[in-house]
Amino acid sequence: MNERCSHCGTKYKIEPSFFYGSMYVSYGVGIAIAMAAFVICYFLLNLSRWNIFLVITSISVLSLPIVIRVSRNIWINIFMDYDKEKAKKN
Repeated sequence: MNERCSHCGTKYKIEPSFFYGSMYVSYGVGIAIAMAAFVICYFLLNLSRWNIFLVITSISVLSLPIVIRVSRNIWINIFMDYDKEKAKKN
């Protein structure tokens, strides 16, 4: 992860271990994706439990990089606001 934003210069690492909180957000996002996959597989595709397990596991593994980035973005946006004026100066 970059130390500062290339556009506005905001320092990402506010304090040591700041992004540990994004693990909790990541858990929620991962559960939401798993539940969506379950609903689609069970109600729309009528798959067996074993096949549903395999689908959820593979989707969870494949979506991990996206989930990590999204959860970090959600976590940092809870604590920081976007400043248009600061972004225009740089």
